[in-house]
Amino acid sequence: MSFFSASKNDRDVKSKSEPARPVPAEAMRLTVKAQDNVSVLASGMQVTGNIVCTGQLQIHGRVVGDIHAAHLTICEGARIEGKIVAPETVIQGTFNGSIHGNVVKLQKTASVEGEIFNRSLAIEQEARFEGVARRLDQPVAAPTNERLGAASAAGGSNGAKAPLEPEQTQSAGVVPAA
Repeated sequence: MSFFSASKNDRDVKSKSEPARPVPAEAMRLTVKAQDNVSVLASGMQVTGNIVCTGQLQIHGRVVGDIHAAHLTICEGARIEGKIVAPETVIQGTFNGSIHGNVVKLQKTASVEGEIFNRSLAIEQEARFEGVARRLDQPVAAPTNERLGAASAAGGSNGAKAPLEPEQTQSAGVVPAA
């Protein structure tokens, strides 16, 4: 008998007699969801066109076009030109255009020119912002899988861009930029 661990024979008998505990399906879904819902556009990449992402999106490269995401982070060194529609937006890089979001955070390395339509806006001390900030009356919704399918169907058949207009902008009395 060993005081430090079970003997090899004891371990073999114990592992055969106790079945492995199954992992609950709910825990599996949460784990998969957390891993699969982060998309990254790396530095050195440039995208010209619209991006729709139902999960988290981190941009390190350059985008010329509209972005609709559930949670968007424009990382330091990234350059974006266009329109952003996202419930949560964090900007550390350079952005030129309009932002529609519930929570918008400009961190100290951010450089933003344009319009910010928001419910909550935080600007760190060294961040640069030139433009207009306006409060939204209704919250911005995250894109859904149905919206993703509609955007690809509209852009896939004839090459036309699918517009990424937040539904609440007209009801809030804001006229979207062309």
